[in-house]
Amino acid sequence: MWFRFLAVFSLAQFLVFPTAGSAEPLDAASGPEAPDRSPRVPTFPVQGDLAGELGVFETRYEDTFAGIGNRLAMGYLELVKANPGVDPWLPGEGTTITLPRQYVLPDARREGIVINLAEYRLYYFTDEGVQVYPVGVGTAENPSPLTDAEVTMPLESPAWYPPASIRAEYEASGEYLPRMIPPGPGNPLGTHALLLSEKGYLIHGTNKKFGVGMPVSHGCFRMYNEDISRFVYQVEKGTPVQVVHDAVKIGFSNGEVWLEVHRPHEDYPREDRDRLWNQVFAEVEAFRSQHPGVEVKRGAIELAVDQADGLPTMIGERVTRMAADKTVEEKSPEPTGEPEQRLYF
Repeated sequence: MWFRFLAVFSLAQFLVFPTAGSAEPLDAASGPEAPDRSPRVPTFPVQGDLAGELGVFETRYEDTFAGIGNRLAMGYLELVKANPGVDPWLPGEGTTITLPRQYVLPDARREGIVINLAEYRLYYFTDEGVQVYPVGVGTAENPSPLTDAEVTMPLESPAWYPPASIRAEYEASGEYLPRMIPPGPGNPLGTHALLLSEKGYLIHGTNKKFGVGMPVSHGCFRMYNEDISRFVYQVEKGTPVQVVHDAVKIGFSNGEVWLEVHRPHEDYPREDRDRLWNQVFAEVEAFRSQHPGVEVKRGAIELAVDQADGLPTMIGERVTRMAADKTVEEKSPEPTGEPEQRLYF
């Protein structure tokens, strides 16, 4: 049973105390006034190593990518990268934007929660398929850990006890941060949280809607309040939590080879492109060595790296060659005079 808790938080440890009147379990609400706890994101069936489908959205004059992301449970950066040339702060009335809801699945066990830092996404695998949520992750100075952990405790209305290191940051910038921030709209942990066995880390809500789907935290994983407040009722204690960093994902779906490449930021300097190209080259070569019957198109691979927009790109296919009948002479096809269209890697 999941009960109401107050959390005492630090980057070093957690102390958790039940609040007054905590005998009522969190899932006790029912009837016409029961809150809607259905996920805001679809549950996509898994098709090989691929899931989901791209969508579109027509903007209104007051829309921004940050607002659209909050409304549709998507991250700011994933919308920016999927829609080059569109102003994220003033897309304008009637602009059609791409919703990047097709995914090559990360290279991890398909159970429980998988967080891929490189794409700022959380994957939750169920018996029906997979749900995908945007998450804020740690910055370069305060990175999120790569780990294989599990959920140990759900938290509702957590209080935040910032560690000395964070209070020192505020003090250095001329701001005062109290030793305890009570539950409420000013609490950076938001409305709910999941405590992890990785000491000092949570999946939690936020008091700032901007920053979900970006590297903004001190290492924890930040979700929209509208998502974490529902998610805690889906996830059981002991659910595995894998944290990986896969900027390059490659996999099969229905005999086709799909590649997904993520640049880390809005901008895409040459050094990032060169680094990703080297990584893609190594990943594709390893994939081909594991799957000898695969043919890939170099042009499609180069396009995926040049854009690095996080959208899956079909780069090849599994080719099945039937054994030749030795009693029948195999004829080569007549030349057509047309150039070969497939560029093999």
